[in-house]
Amino acid sequence: MTQAPASRAAPTARDYVDAITGGSLTSRKLLDACLAAVDSGEERIHAWAHLDRESARSRAEAMDDIRRRGRAVGDLHGVAVGIKDNIDTAAMPTQRGCSVYAGHQPTANAALVDRLLEAGAVIPGKTVCTELAWMQPALTRNPHDTTRTPGGSSSGSAAAVAAGHVPLAVGSQTGGSVIRPASFCGVYGFKPSHGIISRRGVYQTSPTLDQVGVFGVDAGDVALLADVLGGHDAADPASYLAPRPRMLAGYLSSVPVEPAFAWIDMPYASRYDEDMAAGCDELIDSLGPRIDRIESPRSFAALIECHKVIYEYEIHRCLADVREHHFESLGAVTRDGLERAEKRSEAEYREAIDVRRAALEWFERFFHDYDAIVTPSALGEAPAFEAGTGDPVCCTVWTLCGLPCISLPLLIGATGMPMGVQLVGAANADDRLMRTTRWLLEYLRDGADAAGDES
Repeated sequence: MTQAPASRAAPTARDYVDAITGGSLTSRKLLDACLAAVDSGEERIHAWAHLDRESARSRAEAMDDIRRRGRAVGDLHGVAVGIKDNIDTAAMPTQRGCSVYAGHQPTANAALVDRLLEAGAVIPGKTVCTELAWMQPALTRNPHDTTRTPGGSSSGSAAAVAAGHVPLAVGSQTGGSVIRPASFCGVYGFKPSHGIISRRGVYQTSPTLDQVGVFGVDAGDVALLADVLGGHDAADPASYLAPRPRMLAGYLSSVPVEPAFAWIDMPYASRYDEDMAAGCDELIDSLGPRIDRIESPRSFAALIECHKVIYEYEIHRCLADVREHHFESLGAVTRDGLERAEKRSEAEYREAIDVRRAALEWFERFFHDYDAIVTPSALGEAPAFEAGTGDPVCCTVWTLCGLPCISLPLLIGATGMPMGVQLVGAANADDRLMRTTRWLLEYLRDGADAAGDES
């Protein structure tokens, strides 16, 4: 069941940067290839909320001109990056997956968009997100099987990368909205520690839980993209002013000793699909003494409810204007969620905040002994499109605590759909998590090669 990650024939985003800055490829040629991929599959997948082809072509040509003139080039020079439609862009509408915001045009870029432009990226358009980046499914379909969901809320970002429309995309996660779509679509998804990437200009649904994440076809690529997006921003109260982990440097470094992994038997483990459970068991067996199997503390069940309380209490207030003036324009799932959220009390919320604080302290101690937790990215394969965007429960505890998480496309389900395995690391030790990620990928690849030689 475990699929060792094979060497990719397709270039990574880092390969494209090297080719563009080295002169063997132009940004315009890469963009044209991306747009051709959009044209061949978008009618089937619906990954894009807005495309601005002419502006993207002009930007690509400008990046090529910069390189030809021998001027400084950026870390993502000339590479196309999709942006989730809940992230403000001054040059394109930001419609937040909601008819209430149809045609909405921000006056300024989100902080992360300016960082992308500073790094030389080309932004061809905005990727589809679920309504208000919450639970109401969008039109986007899974590129591997269009009868299935790509996950939410970063539906379009994950699907666009999986379909080859762009090598990189940006999303956001408040519950499981990066890791789950990455799992369903068979790409790498990375949510850095809370506070690494500024949320200024990202539509706010929960000040405590909202986080930015990224998608790519390669683990090193998502590390690079997170590096580009990261940085202090005084306008975001969660952004911290301290030295930050360098994710790509961590990924490219060697481990000083073999990593120590933990598998926690989570309170929802009985809900894993049979093929997900079997694949994870194989992975645990392959790691042998390098992984400890641990019973989850009884408090973990409370953490899942804690996340729900905080999310609902805060989203009810963040969406106050939409709720009060446009309630009937919202989808049924969103309306039901807001009605449920209205019942959350101040006392419940304060108690949940205290529980979260205690959990942060628990994990700080826990990661003294372990480099990463191994855990499913989702319960199993992507469900049918009509069933919704999938259950985010496999991400709830880690998102609540703001821990860095990466989904690795390691498993194939019973019907041939991709499934992700998630590695979770210590807060603000994202470089350590990336270093551990590379070790695991190489370990699995070496094991697969050895098995192939024996056969």
